[in-house]
Amino acid sequence: MFDYCVIGGGIVGLATAMRLLETYPGCSLILLEKEEALGKHQTGHNSGVIHAGIYYPPGSLKAELCRKGADATKAFCQENGIRFDVCGKLVVATSALEVQRMEALHERSKQNTIEVQRVSEGELKEREPNIRGLGALFVASTGIVSYADVCQAMGRRIKALGGEIRLSTRVTGIREVIDSVDIASAGENWQAKKLVVCGGLQSDRLAVLAGLSIEHRIVPFRGEYYRLPASKNDIVRHLIYPVPDPALPFLGVHLTRMIDGSVTVGPNAVIGFAREGYPRLSFNVSDMADYALFPGFWKTVFANRGSAVTELRNSLWKPGYLEECRKYCPSLKLADLLPHEAGIRAQAVRKDGALIHDFLFAQTDRMLHVCNAPSPAATSAIPIAAMIRDRLMQGC
Repeated sequence: MFDYCVIGGGIVGLATAMRLLETYPGCSLILLEKEEALGKHQTGHNSGVIHAGIYYPPGSLKAELCRKGADATKAFCQENGIRFDVCGKLVVATSALEVQRMEALHERSKQNTIEVQRVSEGELKEREPNIRGLGALFVASTGIVSYADVCQAMGRRIKALGGEIRLSTRVTGIREVIDSVDIASAGENWQAKKLVVCGGLQSDRLAVLAGLSIEHRIVPFRGEYYRLPASKNDIVRHLIYPVPDPALPFLGVHLTRMIDGSVTVGPNAVIGFAREGYPRLSFNVSDMADYALFPGFWKTVFANRGSAVTELRNSLWKPGYLEECRKYCPSLKLADLLPHEAGIRAQAVRKDGALIHDFLFAQTDRMLHVCNAPSPAATSAIPIAAMIRDRLMQGC
């Protein structure tokens, strides 16, 4: 019998386990992860950005958690000797309409108490000779890190605090009884007084496995990246982001400096044919059936059909993808787009087709399922963990 069990070895699950052990010294805790290593899915396939939070509505939970998370992530890296770089981000406007949106974004950033500097077209050219735009916003506090390294450090911290981590352990059964939760995997069983499920791409399936009634499904969106050749590792000094279009559900293609010195471009956002199929053309019949039989999937496809067609076209036709990059980096050529592993975003979708962009929990007396932890969950993981802990305790 454990005091706590956490299912999921991504950054949110790890941060939650770490926070519980720090809050309740001497408690017993086990973390179960179906992969052979930590952070193998969304955490290990993101762009590695420590976000500042300028995009989120002022006063919103996402804005608050992102600000706190950026500071907490940097502090955790310093405490654990993890390399990170506060290189800053430029949000570049390439049209008159984007300049208007950029001004609105600047006002939002001030309301979110994030220091942002306006950059003129001339100043942009001085800062970034290879980037073209009519102006930009400079967010000095944005950084980069390897979240895989953060996960490994969190895993070491959990063990140092007395927690147990079991890898290659796929959960096959969850049953809540009066005074505990029974958790089963192949040939092994555990009991815990409290269970937290941070299942990411499998969160809806784990909720159903636990007998919960949910009205959403996880739809996987592939984010396809390219890597630039090493000869172009100095093509930008900062991260280069587009001004977001409020009519589109995702941010768009950007240039990202990575902590290893490389530069990636991406991601796009196309429907994935497998929840965990990172290679191109990955296909899983069960995964496709899950969302193809869910009415909300077809409603969201119809509602976003214009952008869906464009994203699919650019996924299948490399020159189209290149044009998205060349809007603000015109020197890029087709030969510069080298293969890079894709990421897959666990997008929760309601029955009415609405994309869920906020946190979504399902809770019973002894279980808390994190059904949706929206971007930027990696940046915000440490304060998200505190929120999960508080919600778990409220269920006592």
